[in-house]
This record gives sequence, structure tokens and C-alpha cells, in this order.
Amino acid sequence: MSDLLRAPAEIKYAVELDWLESIDDNPKPFSWRLSPKMIRLFILGSERADGLDREVSQKWFGDRSIVERAIVTLASDRGLLLIGDPGTGKSWLAELLAAAVCRNSTLVVQGTAGTTEDHIKYSWNVSMVIAKGQSRESMIPSPIMTAMESGVIGRFEELTRSTSDVQDALISILSEKYISVPELDSDNIVFAKPGFSVIATANSRDRGVNDLSSALKRRFNFVRIPVVTNKKSEAEIVRFRTEELLRRHQIELDVPPTLLDVLLQSFADLRASAAAAASDDEKLESALSTAEQIGVLEDAILHSNFFGERALTARTLASSLVGSLARREPEDLAILNKYLHGVVEPRSKEEGGSWPEFLEGGRDAIATLS
Repeated sequence: MSDLLRAPAEIKYAVELDWLESIDDNPKPFSWRLSPKMIRLFILGSERADGLDREVSQKWFGDRSIVERAIVTLASDRGLLLIGDPGTGKSWLAELLAAAVCRNSTLVVQGTAGTTEDHIKYSWNVSMVIAKGQSRESMIPSPIMTAMESGVIGRFEELTRSTSDVQDALISILSEKYISVPELDSDNIVFAKPGFSVIATANSRDRGVNDLSSALKRRFNFVRIPVVTNKKSEAEIVRFRTEELLRRHQIELDVPPTLLDVLLQSFADLRASAAAAASDDEKLESALSTAEQIGVLEDAILHSNFFGERALTARTLASSLVGSLARREPEDLAILNKYLHGVVEPRSKEEGGSWPEFLEGGRDAIATLS
């Protein structure tokens, strides 16, 4: 795993999945590798009441009912659509579910304006077609078709970014559970095996880009992933991702809890400001998601490790926050400057701690970008 830039969940947690499978005596749907109870435990982590011989780490931080409903949906014959704002962990939850169900989370179609029907059905190896004609051997199955043939989970990222033609092609797959190949005279239907399902994700901010038809909506169970607003939960997510980053880069660098509090409070302040804004021009272009918060901290950690004194400082954190969130010039810089003067400056005088250095770092970063 060390020679992979980013290992999929089934490789990253292979030892844990093997162990859970070895002790799992609960009923399993289809050919699932783990039972629904064990999948929930794998994703949400173990508790002392579970009575296990070893601890299972929590990998997704959210409401238990969301995970349970997602698992139940996959055990039915309906697709699962995870929908929510950017950075709410939709793709990560989809990956964990696929890894636990079938030990393969890599059968993924990425929805874009350029995604075609071929991407979810099949295409052809042109050189083989010229040499031998069209056959099953010269056909290139899509990740979705491969999932159907194998009876496993296929994933469709950013479903609403694909065009209506692509979405319509998905309707027949979800309802009929087969794909016709009219170019072939025989062996021209690929049937889905038991265990096949589709996990799709959609960004709630993309509403109106390519809205789902009512027919496609009926083929999915919608599970909405809310934005994390609980400060404790968000701190756990940021800490979990940060520890992963430090391990991956083999960095030995301490993240002081006080600086993590500064980051969390800054994002909470900016979200409150965005909620109270009268127009989009008064809001940062950033969604201010937990994922972006992790990105700010990651940037600060790497900068501190490679260009600093291998110690995270409030100045570096503020510089990373401004650099990551200032996407429009001059609108975003003006919003961040107003935040520093109107919120951070009074707080630094009242509370002290890391806030004065954070204020100074933020001002310097804005001056550099202005």
C-alpha cells in the first residue's frame, strides 16, 4: 500500500475487513462480504458494548440513521443517491459502503458535461473490431456494466452534472437490470447478477444544472447528507483527516488543539457571515465546507513542514486560510479583510492566545494578494 498515492478503502482497511469477515456470523444479502450490522460497525467504528477483541476505527462521522438507511437501500433493488452540499463526505461514504459490501470501490463513473452513454454502458476496441469484427472480446465494458456482470456495487459520481441522455440510459439499467448490445447477433444481453446496485452522488448546489427526471428519481432512494454544524463532530473529522495526512507524508508535526480551535471558530464565523449576507457578492465563493477546512489545515501543515520550522503557527494557518478562500479578486479579499477587522481584531484583544498572531498573519496575506 505504501507505493500507492491514494489506496482505495478496501486496500487501506484490508486487514480490518478481513478480520470483520472472519467473525461475522450475521445474515448477509446476496453475495455481500459483510452483513449490514458489520458494515455499519466498519463505517461508524466499534463501541465497548460491541464486545469485540479489537477496536474498529470510525471512518465516517455522521448520523447512524444515514448509514443504516444507505445500507438497507443497497440490500433492496433500488439505487442509492447520496445528496448534499460539497464537502459533506458523500463520496467517502460511497467508497466505504462499496468496500464493505463487495471489496471493490473502484468501479466509478465520473459525471461531467462530457460523460456519454458509452461511459455507463460499453464501447469498442477499434483495432480489435477492424481485425476480427464486433464481439464480446472486442467490447470494452463500462464500470457499471462490469459491476452488473460481477454482482457488485457500481458508483456514479456527480450524477446531476451529466446530461439527460446519460441519465435516461441509467434508468433502463436500474429498472430492467440488463444492457442490450444490438451490435452483436448472439450473446447480446448483459444481465445483472444478484448484489448489483448503484451508489450515485449529487451536489445539492448543482440544482438546475441537469435536474433528475421523475423517472430516474423513482429508481433511487434519496439519502441527504447534512452539513456538519456540530463543532465537536467537525473537529473529529478534521483531526481524523489530518492524522491521515501526517501518516501519508510521514510528517512528524504537532497540531496544537488551540490552533484547531482557531480554525474551527474562523469557519463558524465566516459561515454565520455568509448566512447573514444580503447578496452573493457579500459571500465568499467558497462553500466553507468541512473538506475546505481540511484543505486549509493541510496547506498550512505542508508549508510548515517544508518551509517553516516544522511547527504549525497561527500565522501560517491564517495565511493558508486567506490563500485558500480568496478566489475572487477583489470581492473575497474584501470579505476576509472585513472579517479580520470586525471579528478577529476585537477577539484578539479580548481573548489573546493565538488570535493576535492569526490576525497579523491574515493581514499580511491579504496585503500580499492585494
